[in-house]
Amino acid sequence: MTTNEEEIKKSARLRKIMQVMRKYHFVSNFYHQTNPQAICQALQELGPTFIKLGQILSTRPDLVSPAYIKELRHLQDQVKADSFATVEQTFEEETGKKINDEFASFAEKPFASASIGQVHHATLKDGTPVVVKVQHPEVGKLVNTDLALLRKAVVLFKYVPQDIAVVDLDKVIDELSTSLLSEVNTLEEAKNGEEFYTLNNGDGPILVPKVYMKYCAPKILVNEAMEGKSIRYRFKQPNDNDQEATTVNHEIATTLVNNFLKQVFVDHYFHADPHPGNILIHELRPDEPAKQYATTKHHEKTIYNTTISYDQQEALPNYRIIYLDFGMMGRLSPAMANSIANIVITINTKDTRKIGKAVLNVCNRTGEVDENAFYKELGAFIQPYFSTGLGNIDFVKMLYQIVQLCKKNHLQMRGEVTMLIKAFGTLESSVAKLDPEISMLEVAQSFGRRYLKRNFNWRSAVDNNLINFFLTSKAIGKMPEKINELIDTFVSGDAKVDLQYKNEQRVLKQIERLMNRFMIAIVLAAVILGSSLLVQGTPADSHIYRLGVSGYIIAIVIIILLVVTEIIHRWRNWRRKR
Repeated sequence: MTTNEEEIKKSARLRKIMQVMRKYHFVSNFYHQTNPQAICQALQELGPTFIKLGQILSTRPDLVSPAYIKELRHLQDQVKADSFATVEQTFEEETGKKINDEFASFAEKPFASASIGQVHHATLKDGTPVVVKVQHPEVGKLVNTDLALLRKAVVLFKYVPQDIAVVDLDKVIDELSTSLLSEVNTLEEAKNGEEFYTLNNGDGPILVPKVYMKYCAPKILVNEAMEGKSIRYRFKQPNDNDQEATTVNHEIATTLVNNFLKQVFVDHYFHADPHPGNILIHELRPDEPAKQYATTKHHEKTIYNTTISYDQQEALPNYRIIYLDFGMMGRLSPAMANSIANIVITINTKDTRKIGKAVLNVCNRTGEVDENAFYKELGAFIQPYFSTGLGNIDFVKMLYQIVQLCKKNHLQMRGEVTMLIKAFGTLESSVAKLDPEISMLEVAQSFGRRYLKRNFNWRSAVDNNLINFFLTSKAIGKMPEKINELIDTFVSGDAKVDLQYKNEQRVLKQIERLMNRFMIAIVLAAVILGSSLLVQGTPADSHIYRLGVSGYIIAIVIIILLVVTEIIHRWRNWRRKR
């Protein structure tokens, strides 16, 4: 195709996009999040690229409203499968090899076809059953063209004032473009699957399909074939008498919760779209004894210079839980994981100010933020949820409202956080249908506490406390001068002060305690310094030397007593607060 022909084709495609968008008032409806049915119809008419964009949007409650998400979930790919000759050609172009040279068998007819590619059953030369995802030949070029034309079409329409807009269309297009271009690169999905396999395969009954990187390419993905049915079939409420089904559902739910929280707080790498279609349950058949193995966990403990190694075996149930589709994954930095853990823990306190401070740590500031106003609005929003069971919370709606609240206060919740909350809510929905008694949030709080305890840096904490003590001691030294200045101001009549003094006695006791400790520290320093001078400058058998040693002993005893009294004091305060 010549350059001129390509330009003519692009112009025709642009006119088509603009006609459809004008027909359904696409820009106005999308800006204001109205008439989701019209948006879905427009996406259907515009074809595979736009259908895929809609499907991605259905997983992003931080970008669109709950009503849009509900409607966008109904979008279905209606893509005609490529011929086997086309599949052969694509495979050879991408790998430099022929299908018959790499596979013992390859099903010519795909068992699934979507906007990005189609999937075939196949068998490797060693007899291993696999599934092969082959991208449609022109999909990459089509996606890039459609995204560029979409931006042009949006610009050509009348501007919608931002102050009455619900979403930022430019931001939405940017994020959708990134997600879609990532999915087009099948090799990226292969790398995601490989990493997830390393971290999670064999974690109890959890299985992850192996990625055969040898056969993968930017348009080719080869995975281990996995048997199983969507977890949806377990959602049917078992009869009260069916104790076995109830027990199995509880076990599956518990495994899913613990594994997901491990992904977040241990791996810092999580499956961002754990909907029921991406989780399979495979019940082992009697003819599968090879897979009825025990999980072996290796442990090592080092005591001084001795390392003790041992293996712990855990009998597995007669089913496996299988994760699929690694096109959408989330990654957290250690600092972000800390912030998430703080949010989870503070929710249990029901202290809206603490929750607000934790939320601020996972947001970017886009302007001046009135923190007190934000705490107040967040408190008013979140208060009703404290008395609502987790099973009754609409996470999609809640997340969208929180994002809008943050936006109103010049805060932008970071993408990995919204992705995590969405994944959490998606899995929570499945867990609630398996076992309504399990609370993911309660389990998450336990994980969060353990995570913060495990990652607590005591050296840093000690250093910070020492710095704070030093700064406090410097400030105390300047207090008489500041007090004199304050008295002079009062005497001259240049100031009016409105004091609200709470817990006066408690504060005075704290000040008195601090001053006493400060004086003791000064005395101790003097004793240690004097003892050092006496010991250094006299013979070992003299009385002066013994006096210096006695000074050391007295200083040590005083230090020990101070430590013991401080521990007792803190323990009593802890008992009092309980």
